[in-house]
Amino acid sequence: MQRAGRIKTTLLRSLALLTAALVVGLILVTAAWVDPFFTQAEKQEIAALSLASLPPIPADPSNEAIDNPTAMALGATLFFDMRMSRNGAVSCSTCHQIGRQFQDGLPLGQGIGTMNRRTQPLAGVAWERSFFWDGRKDSLWSQALAPLEKDVEHGLTRAFYARFMEANFRDRYERVFGPMPDLSRVPANAGPLGSPAEQAAWTAMGAADREAVDEVFVNTGKLIAAFERSIVHQETRFDRFAAALGRGEEPEGDAVLTPQEIAGIRLFVGPGKCVTCHGGPRFSDGEFHNTGVPPVEGLPEDLGRATGLAQLLADEFNCLRFNAKQAACGSSRTENDKNPKLIRAYKAPSLRGVAARPPFMHAGQFATLDAVLDHYSAAPASLSGQSELKPLNFSDEEKRELVAFLRTLGP
Repeated sequence: MQRAGRIKTTLLRSLALLTAALVVGLILVTAAWVDPFFTQAEKQEIAALSLASLPPIPADPSNEAIDNPTAMALGATLFFDMRMSRNGAVSCSTCHQIGRQFQDGLPLGQGIGTMNRRTQPLAGVAWERSFFWDGRKDSLWSQALAPLEKDVEHGLTRAFYARFMEANFRDRYERVFGPMPDLSRVPANAGPLGSPAEQAAWTAMGAADREAVDEVFVNTGKLIAAFERSIVHQETRFDRFAAALGRGEEPEGDAVLTPQEIAGIRLFVGPGKCVTCHGGPRFSDGEFHNTGVPPVEGLPEDLGRATGLAQLLADEFNCLRFNAKQAACGSSRTENDKNPKLIRAYKAPSLRGVAARPPFMHAGQFATLDAVLDHYSAAPASLSGQSELKPLNFSDEEKRELVAFLRTLGP
């Protein structure tokens, strides 16, 4: 009996040891999940999407104040100043809200009036080569000027802004740019885009006074740009996962992705071909694409890049016309604004934080990410121009996997 008991005890211990060994083996296999899930090419592509792969912020030779801390501080003040609007209730931060990734969550931007497109977030804007959905601006400072004169955004004139800077921020302005030009003959409100009376006042001004106003107005945009350049992307779960993958290490904590999220990554870089337009660490190629997004009923016709490029080439503040010392003015100089591929083409937005900022597309056409994926899956023809999409025919499970992955791109 005693011998039988010892044998039984020995067997139980052996079984326990075997069970423990199996559990340890399972843990080790699970920890080595990287190899069976991803090829070496996939690992490299995924690692290239992480913030760790983002290059240094590029220089901006068109803005001498861009990295000046004094300019950044004054630009931040201007960014939140509601006095810089006709009704005293709108600032840059009205549409670019801190708690909403520096956008507003609306289908269409809302300033003094309602705009025709939705607001884009500002994180990572320093890496952009062109601005707005149609790329009609080619510098960050020039982009900052456009809403100031737009009737449905801030709605004031450049003469007002020049006098406003003189009256409220002259000392801070001069610490960045040197002496402010003489504005004593400049009327309170005058500009080429104002009311008929304000346009007439602008025309009546002498050339030297108009140049003085333009100088202060442009520098105001450069101050705002210096602040906007400081708004950068925040690290996400995906970045922590991709960094571990790139190092050949097992992710830990919230960097451990679920099987569904991992499946979404594989679709994103593989069969879904999402990286064609949303590649790189900003999840955008910065280029313009027609993806057959339908127009919004009741809005004016919007031809996207086709119109935006023509506006850029005619813009008095584009980098060639205003700042000829800048040697490189981007690929727009070689683009043909009559190219049919530009019709209804819009800039691919960054997908970082995308799950937290519905609705989607340039005029809020789709309320959910599911609706976006339905559109890409079906690939309907564009109303005009030529859509780049081909039907992807995602299954319901594949759409869930892609959405799960996109949610990892938020903080």
